[in-house]
Parts: sequence; structure tokens; C-alpha cells
Amino acid sequence: MIALRCSGGCDVAPSDHDALSCAQCGDLLAFELRADAFGAQAVDENARLRRASLDPKDRSGVWRFRELLPPVAEDAITTLREGDVPLIDAPRGAAYAGVAQLAYLHLGVNPTASFKDAGMTVAISHARERGARVAVCASTGNTAASMAAYAARAGLTAVVIAPVDGISAAKVAQTLDYGAHVVAVEGDFDDALRAVRALDPATVAVVNSVNPYRIEGQKTAAFVLLEQRRWAAPDWVVLPGGNLGNASALGKGFREAHAIGLTTSAPRLAVVQASGAAPFARAWRDGGDLVPVRAETDATAIRIGAPASWKKARAEVRASGGTVLDVADGEIAEARAVIGRDGVGCEPASAASLAGLRRLVADGSIKPDADVVCVLTGHVLKDTAYAARYHASDAAHANAIVRGVDLADYLNLLLLTHA
Repeated sequence: MIALRCSGGCDVAPSDHDALSCAQCGDLLAFELRADAFGAQAVDENARLRRASLDPKDRSGVWRFRELLPPVAEDAITTLREGDVPLIDAPRGAAYAGVAQLAYLHLGVNPTASFKDAGMTVAISHARERGARVAVCASTGNTAASMAAYAARAGLTAVVIAPVDGISAAKVAQTLDYGAHVVAVEGDFDDALRAVRALDPATVAVVNSVNPYRIEGQKTAAFVLLEQRRWAAPDWVVLPGGNLGNASALGKGFREAHAIGLTTSAPRLAVVQASGAAPFARAWRDGGDLVPVRAETDATAIRIGAPASWKKARAEVRASGGTVLDVADGEIAEARAVIGRDGVGCEPASAASLAGLRRLVADGSIKPDADVVCVLTGHVLKDTAYAARYHASDAAHANAIVRGVDLADYLNLLLLTHA
């Protein structure tokens, strides 16, 4: 019902389920689901029954859809009840972007506060089942924290290869707290990932998004989104683009949900990159292959110049009838502050989704009456230093600390202002 195949169309079934790429063409591997083997009613009923269960596997937004995942032995499943994330109405974000209906799918409300957990639970569970002792990843912070937590739960040793600069101190502290070994390397994320991909996946579990088990876990965010909307798809889903595993995963999830009959339509995808790290957006505009760049952006979670999953992401965006664009760091910073006004906190990279939506509405690509979901990939506490710098600046939405005022006078002024 689900088989591992080359994502590039070689139709080669790898003999090694620990392989990361096709032995024939070098493209990434992907799981292929036989949609006709599943009934929409049975999938929905199983999910509803499991939500009422007290078993952590059933309460997980990933494992309650386990029929749609690669099989993993029950005793190997490593879960922290990930994936059960909220869809939050966003009136201020809607007004800012210029759309009638907007909600945030907040993947930052995960055990380690980022979307990585949904994929990591499947990747680490598979690694545990096959007897791996060491899990390795390259990371700008979120993958590191997620791998460290799940490896700790599974009893595996975790080793993180991280760029020496450009990583949030909060994410490093989180990773160290979970017991991972952090190896700093000169260069950026792309240099770190090249080093990791050179490792033998038969000796260590490489759990970056080049691992097809990661993508399978991450695709369940599409199911969780649709589930909260009674299986009615929005018109558009807008999400940040870094290494592009999440774009390929969400596209795959929506496609599968539609093919199974869980939903009558699939949303169009808009992938948003930071302008200083936008090789995918450039390739989309030019209609050619991706040319790596040296990435520069304050949105460190998407500071990636050679995204490994770009071909898979391109296929999903094309299949959805969607688009790819990039936005400036200033637009991301402003959008992040607006998201905060909805009472929702996210790290900088997450806000690329709202900044991109605003641009797409302005240029007519998305109509003002569209029903839109913006994906937030990480929690505000992932990078509090960024938020502090922003609010200490003279930016339009900055919220500086007030000093040296008479409290009574100040409160009276606020009451008059908001009368």
C-alpha cells in the first residue's frame, strides 16, 4: 500500500530502505501511497476514535494517521504527542494581507516548538526499529532540537552538525539540554548538509529532510489542517521555503487526502523564500533548474542556499497550480510583528508566509475573497533576540518599552486613545 520509489521518475524500487537517494539517477527517494487501498470514511473514523484515546500514539497528530505512513513496529514508535497543532483564526493578519479569511496553522505548537517534530517522530522511530545507535543531522537549529529530543526518547546518541554562525542561541541551548553532541563547522547550513549526506546511512541514521521518512511524518500536517476544517480545503496554503522538505511534504499530504477522498479539492501552494536565500524562487521565475546561492537572511531557519528537496517541492507546487516568490527581510520582520498582534508568536522564518500572502494579494495573484491558511513553522521563543531587536528599533510595528512616565497620566492617555 506504500512503497519507496525514486522521486525523479526512474521507477526504481531501492533494495535498501535506509538509502537517501536513487542509486540510478541520484534524485531523492519518496514513498508512494496507493490511494485506492484506503477508504476516506475509515481513515476519518480511525482518526476520530484515536483523538478520544489516552494512548500517546493515538493522540499524536502524526500517528493517528498511521495507516497512511510507512509501517513501523509498534514498540519502536517514539512519540511526544507531536502534530496535534491548532488552526487559529487571524483577523489582524487578514486585514494586513488584504484577504477576507485567514488562519494560521501553527506548527510551532509542537513538543520542541517547530514543525520538524512531525517528521522526526517517524524518522527516529524507523531508525530505532532498524537498530541504529546514532542519529545525525545538519541544522540551523530547529532540526537539531527536534532530533535531540526524539533521539533522547529513543535512547539514541544524537550528533548535530551546525554552522558556527547564524544559529539562534535559544535553539542551541535547547539542543544541548536534550543531550545532543553539537559539532560546529565553518560555513553555512549547505556546507553542513553536504558533510552529513556524505555519511553512510547504513551506519548512522541521517534524519534531515532528505530522509523520506521525515517527509511522511511532515505530510500529516496537511491531514491535521483539513481535519480541523471538516475536510474542506482552503483556496491557498502559504508557507515558508528553506530546504523545501515541508513544501514537498504538505503538497504530498494534500494530494493524498484528495486522492483518498478525504477532501473534494486540494489547495494551491505558495512557497515564500527570503530574498537573500531565494534560489528556488529564482528558478521558478526563470523556468530553469535551481542554481545554489550563498544565503544571507535574518530569518535563520530558511537561510539555505542549496535546498535539497527543490525538485520534489517544484513538482508539488506545479501540481497544485501554485506559485513561488521571495520577500525582503524587512517585509518578514513587519509581518512577524503583525502576527504577534493576533496573539500568536512565531520565529522570523514563519512570518515569510504572511509577508508573501500580502505581496500575492497586492499583485492580484490571490483574490481578496480567497480562503487562506498561512503556515507558521516555529515558535516565537525560538529566537527571542530577534524580537527584542525589532521592538527596540524604529520599525513601524515596534513596541518599545516605555520609561520615565507618570503611571496615572500614561494610563489615562491609553484610555483616551482607545476610547
